[in-house]
Amino acid sequence: MAASYPPYMNSTGLISKILDKIKVAATPSRFTQDYLATELGFSSGSARAFIPLAKRINLLASDGTPTDLYKQFRNTNAAISKAAMAESIKKGYADLFTRNEYAHSLSKSDLEGLIMQMTGSEKGNKTVQAVIGTFDALKSYASFNISTSDIVHEKTEQTTTSDEHFIENIKTTSLGSEEIGLNLSYTINLVLPKTDDIGVFNAIFKSLRENLLKK
Repeated sequence: MAASYPPYMNSTGLISKILDKIKVAATPSRFTQDYLATELGFSSGSARAFIPLAKRINLLASDGTPTDLYKQFRNTNAAISKAAMAESIKKGYADLFTRNEYAHSLSKSDLEGLIMQMTGSEKGNKTVQAVIGTFDALKSYASFNISTSDIVHEKTEQTTTSDEHFIENIKTTSLGSEEIGLNLSYTINLVLPKTDDIGVFNAIFKSLRENLLKK
C-alpha cells in the first residue's frame, strides 16, 4: 500500500510567493486555477499544486471556498494572521502533532525522522523532503504561541471591562447627585465595541436599563 504523506507541494519556493499575493489580493468567492493564474499571476503547472495543499491545511474548503482561516490569515493584524496559519498547520498536519505536540519546534533532522516513522519511507526520500520544505515554508507565516480564539476572547474581555468601568462611573455620579439633592440632566454617548458576540451588547444595554434608566 502506498504511503500516506502529510500535505506538500514539490515547488516549495512558490508557497511564500503565493501566500504573499493572497494577503494583498481580494478574497475570491472560490479559489480556482483560473483565479490562481489570472488574479495572482501563477499559471505554471507546478503552482497548481497549491490548491490541493490549501485544501488539506483548511485554508480552502473542498469546493475551493476560502475558509475563516483563509480570511483570518489575510488580516493586517500580524498576531491574528500568524495565529490563523498556526491553526491551519495544526489541522493539516494533525498526524505530526498527534505524535509530537511541538512538531513545529523540531529540527529538520528530527522532523524527517518523524515523517519517515509515519510513512515508512527511506532516508532522503524526495517526497519527505518536499513535506519538510512545505512545512517550513508555511511555518514562517505562523506563530504557535496564541490562537485566534484567544485573541478574540482577550479583545472582548478588555472591551467589556472598559464598558463596565464606564457604566460604574456614571452610576456613582448619578447616586452622588441624588444624595445632595441636585437634579441633573446629561447625555450619554455610548461607543459600542466591534464584536459579533451578541452577549456583549445584551450585557451593555441590560446594565444601562438597570442602573441608569430606572427611576
